[in-house]
Parts: sequence; C-alpha cells; structure tokens
Amino acid sequence: QVQLVESGGGLVQAGGSLRLSCAASGRTISRYAMGWFRQAPGKEREFVAAISWSGSNTPYADSVKGRFTISRDNAKNMVYLQMNSLKPEDAAVYFCAARFIMSGYASPVGRSDYDSWGQGTQVTVSS
Repeated sequence: QVQLVESGGGLVQAGGSLRLSCAASGRTISRYAMGWFRQAPGKEREFVAAISWSGSNTPYADSVKGRFTISRDNAKNMVYLQMNSLKPEDAAVYFCAARFIMSGYASPVGRSDYDSWGQGTQVTVSS
C-alpha cells in the first residue's frame, strides 16, 4: 500500500491562494488514481478533485471548479492541489487519497473508491 503525506496547509485570507502537496512513498503512483477530499468540522468528508494516472481526466466538485487545479508529477511521486480565490467555506482538513487502478482514464470521485489516505493538512480561510 502507498503511504501519503500532505503538506502546504495554513491560514490564508479570503481571496488568497494555497498549494497543497501530497508526497507518496512505498510504491510508485504511476498506476494510481489520486484524489483530494476535505472535511470541515461536523461535516462528512467530501470530494474535491481527482486525477487519473495518465493525467488526462480531472473531475472537480462544483464548489471548487474554476478555482482549484489538481496536478501530478509521477516521476516525483507527487500530487498537488492549487487553490485560488479561497473562500471561508473552503476551510477544512484536506486529505490526499490513492487507488491502484488499471485504467489510465479512471478518476474516481467516491470516498469509498480509495484505499490509501494521508493524515490531512489543515486549511483555514479568514474572512
């Protein structure tokens, strides 16, 4: 199983930007679909973005579409989430997730689709 460590969270003002990173170890992620999820206090963990291992498919939650961008560098075993125009409602713990998958075009959006998770990184957005 692949191990995941998120970083890059912090406190930012509304309208600002953050770039989250997810470092994978233990396995190469070149055949893993990768996802970002978030969980705010008292709420369910929700899908944010995903990327197929080919990089060709990148679905987003409607709430972040046009503001967030997911990307990956398979050579570095890294996945990123660029977050722009942040809003107070984006505040949450952000989790990176991975799933080994045969199709290079698959980019699952369900929480139960992923079997490896990081510990999360906190994002706080002040208004």
